[in-house]
Amino acid sequence: MELQEKILNSFCGKVVRKDLAFQVKGGLPVPTYVLEYLLGQYCATDDQEAIELGLEKVKEVIQNNYIRRADNEIVKSRIKERGRFRVIDKVTAVLNERDDQYVASFANLGLTNVPIGSNYILANPKLLSGNGVWCIVTIGYIPGEDVKQRWDIQTLKPVQISNIDLQEFIDHRKDFTTDEWIDFLIHTVGLEPSKLNRREKFITLARLLPHIENNFNFMELGPKGTGKSHVFQELSPYGVLVSGGDVTSPRLFVRMSGKKEELGLVGYWDVVAWDEFEQQKGRNVEAVLIDTMQNYLANKSFNRGKATHEASASMVFVGNTKHTVPYMLRNSHLFDSIPTSFIKGAFLDRIHLYNPGWEISMLKKDSFSKGYGLISDYLAAILHALRDRDLTGLLKQYATFDGSLSERDHNAIRKTFSGMVKLLYPDGNMTDDEAYELVDFAAESRKRVKDQLYKIDETFKAEPAIFKYTRLKDGQEIDVETLEQISNNITVSLNPYETDLHTNASADSQSLGKEQSTASEDKPAKKRERIQRLPEGATTYRLGQTGVTFEKLFMPYLAKSKEIIIEDPWVRTSWQLKNLLEFLTMLVDNRPDEDIKVRLVTWEEDEKLPTLIDRLDDIKDDMATYGIDFDYSFREFHDRQITTDDGWSISLGRGLDIYDKYSAYSIASAKQERRKCKEFRIIYMRKNDK
Repeated sequence: MELQEKILNSFCGKVVRKDLAFQVKGGLPVPTYVLEYLLGQYCATDDQEAIELGLEKVKEVIQNNYIRRADNEIVKSRIKERGRFRVIDKVTAVLNERDDQYVASFANLGLTNVPIGSNYILANPKLLSGNGVWCIVTIGYIPGEDVKQRWDIQTLKPVQISNIDLQEFIDHRKDFTTDEWIDFLIHTVGLEPSKLNRREKFITLARLLPHIENNFNFMELGPKGTGKSHVFQELSPYGVLVSGGDVTSPRLFVRMSGKKEELGLVGYWDVVAWDEFEQQKGRNVEAVLIDTMQNYLANKSFNRGKATHEASASMVFVGNTKHTVPYMLRNSHLFDSIPTSFIKGAFLDRIHLYNPGWEISMLKKDSFSKGYGLISDYLAAILHALRDRDLTGLLKQYATFDGSLSERDHNAIRKTFSGMVKLLYPDGNMTDDEAYELVDFAAESRKRVKDQLYKIDETFKAEPAIFKYTRLKDGQEIDVETLEQISNNITVSLNPYETDLHTNASADSQSLGKEQSTASEDKPAKKRERIQRLPEGATTYRLGQTGVTFEKLFMPYLAKSKEIIIEDPWVRTSWQLKNLLEFLTMLVDNRPDEDIKVRLVTWEEDEKLPTLIDRLDDIKDDMATYGIDFDYSFREFHDRQITTDDGWSISLGRGLDIYDKYSAYSIASAKQERRKCKEFRIIYMRKNDK
């Protein structure tokens, strides 16, 4: 049976085709869970005709009842003339103590101080959180003279499923293999599982852990456009996404209303996610916020005013990285893009999981699911219910970690393991190998935090943690390492006198340098060599000449430039794009861990332009992972040249298209020096002496 068929059979009435929300949403600032709530009522079927009818109904509801701010006066008029009208809007409520009643405000409709019954507040306390709740509301209008309040809330229903059968959900886990269940969850969060490998699926699903575990401290940093904040903004009515630059201590924890203390966001939501959690000029973080945050992340409680308050909200921090991972590992640390005020050992040590967002590719059109997944609101309700189950004690049945790990290390690994078990194996049925896969993921996620703490705060080196564990099922001893450390050949120095992470190769070269220095102490110092100036002038290459590479032609002139502009109107065919990619690869190989801007100016016919844009976007996304800021533009021109910000102009008769035809199945295809050249001329000119 196909996966999609299994999904429909097991969760009939609780699934929706994931691309439908995008078809309905358009440019509306409505969370996906609001749209899927409506789609679930009209389109929870695989009957295409029924889906089309359902889509039209949902579009009709959105068109007639969703409030656009520009149309709020029209809607108010409609309410007045009809006497009552149903709207979809974000509603916030506060207590008006003077009048001893609750009053509501409507974000888009623009109404304020509308009386709202206490029964609605008691059933939906998040209305008081200050961040608003999406609701379907019937608003009435009271005509006549001497009416103090014209507007009347007649019915109010938050856009979320009222009840679920958790055991039914758990029982259906047996209908799926583990791979199928993982793909089902990936479809549910709106992504196409065939575009992700297993590790990427784990990283994606780890974003759900703050929703399924109480007080889970999660951080993910990575490039733009990888979907880091999507789960926290679109998935669940139990979570709230706030701009990292707009968070204050009263808004987050406790604010004073007269003499009364009112809980902030952590008191009302399962998840509070900080978006754009990165350094921003002109924004300072108040010290009391950081102190209160540290206490909350560690103890699930905070002191504000005269009382100590407890909460179960998970705290999430998502932001963009400024540099590539190799650059950060060798020159700073993996937290270097977050606000400076938070780069403190005491704060970062409280992070349970650091998700490597850089391993997820930028999302494109084909990255999104067109299959069936759970209605987002249904999944959110399931995750909310599973928060009450604590499986942290389950880890001790599988692994014993080295005693050098701190209690915070142990707690972080236990909580990640618990959350992943509830997510992937809610019925508790997993093989030993599947369990150890989760142990490895949990341990690596915490080690990523600890490795960076050694760089940020040297006091952590006094008691270094050795991340290894014994598999209790078979006695094997497993060493844990992060993928980025292995990929970049990084070793962690725990010597308190050494403050860097370094490569084995660099360590060897430093050692060699010391030996050479000692051996030459008694010798006279060598005369400093003069820096040779690069030659200007023209060089002609003959037809059929070999041994010509981009590296020999260009690298000496590009060794120090930070911005490179390639002007070539003929970058469109597959081999011309391959030439461009080889040019960029040359920069990656010769100038690793450096931020370089490369701008391509080219041209193409209008009807073929969309295809070229797609291919150049692929190159742009790939280059971003290597620290190359590649972009492109189009204009009609003829001359071909490369210019640099440090004064060089390289005139190219043929642009980058210097090689004669060669077979795709030849050594020449892999090695430029084996290719035969076309006849071409290249001119090097120094524009100014920098």
